[in-house]
Amino acid sequence: MQVFSERLKELRKENNLTTTQLGEKIKVSHATISRWENGIMLPDIEDLYNICIYFNVTPNYLLGFEN
Repeated sequence: MQVFSERLKELRKENNLTTTQLGEKIKVSHATISRWENGIMLPDIEDLYNICIYFNVTPNYLLGFEN
């Protein structure tokens, strides 16, 4: 879970987005983004898909199975 949290935060910051802005883009609350980035919870499959589409990365990358 730590790899996902770190990579999500890194992607968000690289794209100069706040948690609120990213949440608006993928249709979740800024609190949800914060929980993901702090390792409190993981996204469900639909949210993971939306993150991957938005940032043009694979689930394997986000989850730490590939670099």
